[in-house]
Amino acid sequence: MKILKYLIFVIGTLIIVVGVVFAYVAATFDPNAYKPQIIELVQERTQRTLKLDGDIKLAFWPSIGADLGKLSLSERKSEKVFVAAEGLRVSLQLMPLLSKRLVVDEVTVKGARINLVRNKQGGMSIDDLTAQDDAPTPEKAVEQKPAPFAFDISQVVIADSALSFRDEAAGAQYAISKLNLKTGRIAPGVPADVALSLAAQGNQPKLNLTVEIKTRLTFDPGKQAYALQNLALEVQGQAADVSDLVLKAGGSISANLKSGEFAADKLTVAATGKRGKEAFDVKVDAPRLNFAGDKAMGDQLAVVVKLTGPEGDKSVSLKSPVSGNLQARQFSLPQLQASVSASGSSVPGQSISGELTGSARIDIAKENAQLDVTGKIADSTLKAQISAADFSPPDIRFKVEIDQLDADKYLPPKAAAGGGGGGGGGSGSTAPAAAGGEKPFDLSGLKAFRANGSLRIGAFKAGNVKAANLQADIKANNGRIEVSPLSANLYQGTLNGAATVNAAPAVPAFALRANLVGIEVAPLLKDLADNETLEGKGTVALNVTTHGNVVSALKRALDGTASLRLADGALKGIDIAGAISSAKASLGALKGEQTQQADTGKKTGFSELTATFKITDGIARNNDLSMKSPLLRVAGEGEINIGADTINYLVKASIVGTAKGQGGRNIDDLRGITVPVRVTGPLAAPSYKLDFGAMISDTAKQKIKDAVKEKLQERLFGGGAKTDPAAPASDAPKSGGSARDALKGLFGR
Repeated sequence: MKILKYLIFVIGTLIIVVGVVFAYVAATFDPNAYKPQIIELVQERTQRTLKLDGDIKLAFWPSIGADLGKLSLSERKSEKVFVAAEGLRVSLQLMPLLSKRLVVDEVTVKGARINLVRNKQGGMSIDDLTAQDDAPTPEKAVEQKPAPFAFDISQVVIADSALSFRDEAAGAQYAISKLNLKTGRIAPGVPADVALSLAAQGNQPKLNLTVEIKTRLTFDPGKQAYALQNLALEVQGQAADVSDLVLKAGGSISANLKSGEFAADKLTVAATGKRGKEAFDVKVDAPRLNFAGDKAMGDQLAVVVKLTGPEGDKSVSLKSPVSGNLQARQFSLPQLQASVSASGSSVPGQSISGELTGSARIDIAKENAQLDVTGKIADSTLKAQISAADFSPPDIRFKVEIDQLDADKYLPPKAAAGGGGGGGGGSGSTAPAAAGGEKPFDLSGLKAFRANGSLRIGAFKAGNVKAANLQADIKANNGRIEVSPLSANLYQGTLNGAATVNAAPAVPAFALRANLVGIEVAPLLKDLADNETLEGKGTVALNVTTHGNVVSALKRALDGTASLRLADGALKGIDIAGAISSAKASLGALKGEQTQQADTGKKTGFSELTATFKITDGIARNNDLSMKSPLLRVAGEGEINIGADTINYLVKASIVGTAKGQGGRNIDDLRGITVPVRVTGPLAAPSYKLDFGAMISDTAKQKIKDAVKEKLQERLFGGGAKTDPAAPASDAPKSGGSARDALKGLFGR
């Protein structure tokens, strides 16, 4: 026992002696005397300039520590400051070093300024400090392998510090300022309170943010395990095109990178801000998430997104449990519930809402996702299967079925008609560009859009045109969208055709090929253009192309062909037979031309109507109009200026049949006479101009011709011979009559 006492006494004496020695060294040793040698050594080894403007203070007992005061270090071979600090203090406990434990009492940094630069060649301004001089050989690697140290830091304090980064190749600049960090004890497996605050600025993207984080950090580097408990994160400011950003997050998060485990408890994320004129509000609520190995499980995950702007409010909410495989990066929402709503002046009925249910799956490793939903939005019941592959950009496959859809409810109202062009001028006439207010449509989003799928709609309405059993197969790639085949039932007939949109060029291009069979034209024109000038049933064919980014430009650039063949219809707005009859009754008083405005109460019936059109620069030209009825034969030619919504057309009508009850003998007397009718003005309300002068001239010519014929017959058959041997004697002209007398009898003069 005495030996043990002596041993303890000796050890205690040695500790006292060592302490006295360290105390003497600390009291008598002046490290500031070695500043020049330290500065010279740093310059020699790193080609950087070290400045030590403050006093160096050392401590040796009970902790080894250094307080360097104010200092700075330049960039390599430059006087530009790389790092500077107003104060730096580090202290280590001495005794734990003997057992290979690194216990840091304190790390305190005040007013640090660090400037990082990436040059145009991609090198970093810190590369020379982190690079190895020589690649170690296996022998050196064994020799240089450090003995493992367990570390333990009592406290870390960083006050009023800043970090800047400049990328000379990209022209990007970022800065962190007002950096303050304070921690409790930092050691493996020991929870440590952490408080961090900073301000961040940048130009690519534009950033101006303040960040505050409070949490309890636990980590184990050996197991690669990390945990944040009672997290409270708040970010405010501007990020890219988002202003007034406020982001808050809370809850607890843990991760084990070695085993691939991730867990979250009571995780909440809320973000508000403005993007342009629209404000957003996003909330994510995850009561419990657990991703472990090949399994992923989670309680009801909820996401709510609200958008508020001048045009109204919109919101989307999603709810579903979560399952999946973290290692394979596969996740699914097996019981997805979605709600959508919108309100505002631009929304039909001021509001619209819908509910969808289904499932969603995503495979991040293979870059594919799938969504299957059914439900109802407004008056439409839909079923959709949508999948995506190759996320950048996505390649979408879809199959959508909708029982009914009124697209007009979701489109902006039509702008009021501007002052269109005047009369349907010559072939070079085009309407001027739409006066301000015509908003260009933006198709740039289609340039990276890839899709292939089918759309089926039971009852469809767009542009007030109604269709049933609409079927369309759609392909989209690199800005080009093809709808082929396109079919539907409409207006007692059928539609078959194809359409193409090319959004790749700066000015988008469009093409349409359509064949309408058995169509009732009157209700189609009424719904399509509020036009009631034509009725009948038959075939209409279109094959047209155009380009432009506003509707008026599309109309002016229209090229292609069109044709129609109708039966048992009528040209509305004028009664040609009635007009001729009226003209006959008062022909002696009328001279020249007479103009009539369209009167929807009047119409000219036909049994057959055919016409073909060639369309160039928005002007449709026709020279083969043919309209037939028991009473009339009508031919015509002219042009329709689609860009200006005007018509300039010449119709030539001839009486070919009897008209009992439609003017009687007055019209019968004009059989074979052609009446020119000029149709001009706006398409919605054209004017009809009858050329009576031409009609009188044609009538006179015909009667003279008949009189000459009679004279010839008299000479051939003798005096008093009848023009028509089968006609009654009372109808035969008198032998002494003349063409003049015949014309007088005809016109009652």
